[in-house]
Amino acid sequence: MNEITKTLCPYCGVGCGLEVTPPAQHGKPTNRDSEGTPTWRVRGDKNHPSSQGMVCVKGATITEAIHKNRLHYPMFRKSLNQDFQRITWDEALNIITQNIQKTLVNHGAESICMYGSGQFQTEDYYIAQKLLKGCLGTNNFDANSRLCMSSAVSGYIQSFGSDGPPCCYDDLELTDCAFLIGTNTAECHPIVFNRLAKYHKKNRHVKMVVVDPRRTPTAQAADLHLAIRPGTDIDLLNGIAHLLMKWNYLDTAFIDDCTSNFPDYAEVIRHYSPDIVARQCGIYIEDLETAAKYWGKSKSVLSLWSMGVNQSSEGTAKVRTIINLHLMTGQVGKPGAGPFSLTGQPNAMGGREAGGLSHLLPGYRLVKNAEHRQEVEDFWCLERGKISPIPGLTAWDMITGLESGNVQLLWIAATNPAVSMPDLERTKKALLKSPFTIYQDAYYPTETASYAHLLLPAAQWGEKTGIMTNSERRVTLCSAFQTPPKEAKPDWEIFAEVGRRLGFQDKFNFQNSAEVYHEFVQLTCDRPCDMSGLSHELLSINGPTHWPFSQGNNSETQRLYTNLRFHTSDGRAKFGAYYSKGLAEPPDPNYPFILTTGRLYGHWHTQTRTGRIDKIKQMHPEPFLETHPRDAEKLGIVDGQVVEVRSRRGSAKFPAKITQAISPGTVFVPMHWGKLWADDAEANALTHSESCPDSLQPELKACAVQLVPISVEITTKNYQLQSSQW
Repeated sequence: MNEITKTLCPYCGVGCGLEVTPPAQHGKPTNRDSEGTPTWRVRGDKNHPSSQGMVCVKGATITEAIHKNRLHYPMFRKSLNQDFQRITWDEALNIITQNIQKTLVNHGAESICMYGSGQFQTEDYYIAQKLLKGCLGTNNFDANSRLCMSSAVSGYIQSFGSDGPPCCYDDLELTDCAFLIGTNTAECHPIVFNRLAKYHKKNRHVKMVVVDPRRTPTAQAADLHLAIRPGTDIDLLNGIAHLLMKWNYLDTAFIDDCTSNFPDYAEVIRHYSPDIVARQCGIYIEDLETAAKYWGKSKSVLSLWSMGVNQSSEGTAKVRTIINLHLMTGQVGKPGAGPFSLTGQPNAMGGREAGGLSHLLPGYRLVKNAEHRQEVEDFWCLERGKISPIPGLTAWDMITGLESGNVQLLWIAATNPAVSMPDLERTKKALLKSPFTIYQDAYYPTETASYAHLLLPAAQWGEKTGIMTNSERRVTLCSAFQTPPKEAKPDWEIFAEVGRRLGFQDKFNFQNSAEVYHEFVQLTCDRPCDMSGLSHELLSINGPTHWPFSQGNNSETQRLYTNLRFHTSDGRAKFGAYYSKGLAEPPDPNYPFILTTGRLYGHWHTQTRTGRIDKIKQMHPEPFLETHPRDAEKLGIVDGQVVEVRSRRGSAKFPAKITQAISPGTVFVPMHWGKLWADDAEANALTHSESCPDSLQPELKACAVQLVPISVEITTKNYQLQSSQW
């Protein structure tokens, strides 16, 4: 057997193409993991235009986790203090439909919620929207994209009139100046960084600026590293704008013809003189001026950002302030230039296209827009007014809704909120109050399974065929190469069967995921994210394709806004005028340090996959606390000593890693370890739920903490998870 299956890596939003081949091939020994289990071989797809054959350690080892600790059968218990019992799919689906019907009668549609994931394929997202927002009449579908990309979404919408990153990966090798802020690209989006770093190294005129309180591997490659204080991003960006205006690095023709609201913005940046900005940010005036000169003198400037910008109580304002710099210098809609958000999850983009947040509808529509609601109602053959005009509950609203009793049924799929949500102890207490929780996942155990009444075994990557869209709006068909184990089912099939059992047979009459996608893309026709010309068949022939790609189109569109017209009512991009407000929870004498959190190169999110792969566990054997030598000396902390980190909400313990790679007054912990993988090492036991007022994305990147050195053994558990019998 030498059959090659082309697919996409299911980790971050880079969207690396993979080729997968069976474990046994003629003339080669059977490929096996460390336990001797045959595993599919993985290599980078050299023909995938996004990744060009490159692959990181996560993608290279992905097949080693497919068969480990799988949930094989539906499991049920009436209360959380009981043990799970295996049941049939028929029993599980009856339990779901009966609970939904009972909840509708007793509490109304607004008491039903679903929390989904960027791990979904687009077909999964779409059927979930049709079920909840269409048939059930509740907009209470949110996804872990709320914790990831929602600030980028709202920033694009407010500045450009629509969501959608305007750039493409080819711009990485066409830019004169790469401005990276709030992103450790080398570890979190490594293949994007590899492309940029190779180009930067070969072209001496190309400048790279990295803005980060930590000297990350990304910052080490930069021409200029600005180690600003957490929460001063807007100060810095407005300070750069101040100098660009002072030195007349403006594209006045573009500002006059293609933008609005510049006078209000100019009034704001007037107050951000270099001395004030340098003092606020904790950087040198000379470095601020260098950053502004790099930007102003470059013919093409590409900005890249990720969670360090989005996960903030000023997330939308930060995104718009980045975009402002592009607007004032005309750096948008041309090769090598533009604002470019790096998506956190493999199909968070596809989720946005399908309406997979509580304020969205398919095709980049908004639930508040009456015309948008009617278009979807008519397409789904629903009576007018069926789709609620009220945005649904966000992920955090669902937690507070459990506390208040307003949420009576919670359906969680392909995500692990018992580790990833902010203010984690409060989150867990709320999950314990849920009258009925469905948890749909490929793996068992996970931390969230402890809070579920009903477990549903889901097919995962490699076991179902569907679509994913990466950070550059490139759509890829991800083909299945093996069947799901035992009784696991694709997510969209589970949602569709529940819809049929609830009496909506005509709405969910799909035979396969290709039919689901065919219906979905019709809803994108004439929308900014038009994919009406795409299908499973076309993508299997033509390969990965950028949208917009309308019906009858013969060529893809790499970049948006090349005609310098935007999706606003007047066709102009809009400047956003923002003063910096700083952190929602700044340090004080009781909690004098700023904690920031993030990913490591080998792990991804809450280790549901990567924690089960030996090579990655060896690479990252334990969590840690990065602290500067000056702070460590004051507190008497030595390298490797366990330190208790306390916030106003909780505490956690980490071995200290003393390093000059982090700014004094700031500490860092990785966010991957939940209770399943280590004792008292949950980063989100410390974080708070304060969020951006526009995007409603929590400020997971910064909170105030105190450090208490203790003398305890390293806390990591050496778990040997047994294969699930379920």
